[in-house]
Amino acid sequence: MNSIRVHKTGGPEVLRIEEIPDPTPGPGELLVNIEAIGVNFIEIYQREGLYTVPRPFTPGSEAAGTVRALGTGVTEFKVGDRVVSQSMRGAYASRAVVPAERAVKIPDGVTTKAAAASFLQGLTAHYLATSTYPLRQGESCLVHAAAGGVGLLLCQIAKMRGAFVIGTASTPEKLELARGAGADETINYTTRDFAAEARRITNDVGVAVVYDSVGRTTFEGSLNALRRRGMLALFGQSSGPVPPLDPQILNRKGSLFLTRPTLNDYVATREELVQRSNELFGWVRDGLLKVTIGAEFPLVRAADAHRALASRKTTGKVILVP
Repeated sequence: MNSIRVHKTGGPEVLRIEEIPDPTPGPGELLVNIEAIGVNFIEIYQREGLYTVPRPFTPGSEAAGTVRALGTGVTEFKVGDRVVSQSMRGAYASRAVVPAERAVKIPDGVTTKAAAASFLQGLTAHYLATSTYPLRQGESCLVHAAAGGVGLLLCQIAKMRGAFVIGTASTPEKLELARGAGADETINYTTRDFAAEARRITNDVGVAVVYDSVGRTTFEGSLNALRRRGMLALFGQSSGPVPPLDPQILNRKGSLFLTRPTLNDYVATREELVQRSNELFGWVRDGLLKVTIGAEFPLVRAADAHRALASRKTTGKVILVP
């Protein structure tokens, strides 16, 4: 089968297509013919060596496709089922193995590409808006990178919950996409002080929650945009890690809450994974949640996909197709 392999850390050029043997599903596992692969920042960090992975390795964990073979003990799936997972080991390939308990069936009415493009980021948006800070009718929130993969989905889910949504982005085109996803107000954070604007928009009260995937360059402003006892949900660091923090800052700025959530802790059990997935795909199937595929590359052009994502010029989800 075809697979992207990384033998040494470095730039996108280290992503090389190779022919390797098909993996074999072990007990409780599925072998999947992959049809679409989600590209995520963690794979860039692994390729660059910021996150250590034994080499050589095949990047990727988010993919969707059709079950080709079953390991022993699998009863919930059958050959031919369409499935998606964010735990597909070595997903930058034409086939991969996944634990059956971490895979979810794709319902009728949801395309395989839409499933791959919405799964990890959709589950992230779901837990942020429904569990980390469960938005309530009339509450205000600020969504950074609102035209990105998570941002577009998060704006839509926030609006479904009745929130007033402020979205930030870096270009007029991205701001327009955020408005199309439901943002009530938008701010270009490269030309305006987004914290001051957020406070102006909320009559100097501040927002109930900031959903921040950017990190270093937005962190201080995100704290300043919050209302008293507001929450900063820092779920990414596309601009780099934030500096060390004196907890007294949270006190001085209004008894704020700061959390650094990660998806795995919100889908830790099979029951929670299935519950969130069913709700997410129900919204997609019923047309309540629009999935935006911003760029699609063949697997052999994985390096170009990484360049596109790292440039932060893409909108929506970047996917690979074997």
